[in-house]
Amino acid sequence: MIKFFEYNWQVRDEWFDWCNQLTIKELLKVHNGGVGNILYTLFHIIDVEYSWIRGIQCKEDIVFQFTDYNTLEKVKSLSDKLRDEIAEFLNPNLGHLNEKLVSVSWDKDQYTFDEILHHIITHEVHHIGQLSVWARELGLSPVSASFIGRNLR
Repeated sequence: MIKFFEYNWQVRDEWFDWCNQLTIKELLKVHNGGVGNILYTLFHIIDVEYSWIRGIQCKEDIVFQFTDYNTLEKVKSLSDKLRDEIAEFLNPNLGHLNEKLVSVSWDKDQYTFDEILHHIITHEVHHIGQLSVWARELGLSPVSASFIGRNLR
């Protein structure tokens, strides 16, 4: 499953690069669907990923405020910082915890480690699809979502 996290991170980095062609006004422009705008969507993906990973670790959720990360550089920096921590946790723990039940502060139900990992992956893929639609609305080509050819081994 780590390959899918690596895929998401690689695609996310490509979206950060793609965003460099836009002004902050364009990054913050409200679009239909999703969570509203391109920059907040990237922030939201990162925030959700980190919250669920902390939940798996039985750690308190850290709530990030978008107002503290309202530029492309700040969101990218947050992504890089949290990714290192997430990767360090995931690499040794993916196999033997799959059926472990997890409770998180924002949900009354319990989920398995495996369910949460799948949720994190599909959550990002879902929002990347929204970014692709918004890119086309701007008359720009989106980042490729293809898994093939990414050399994830």
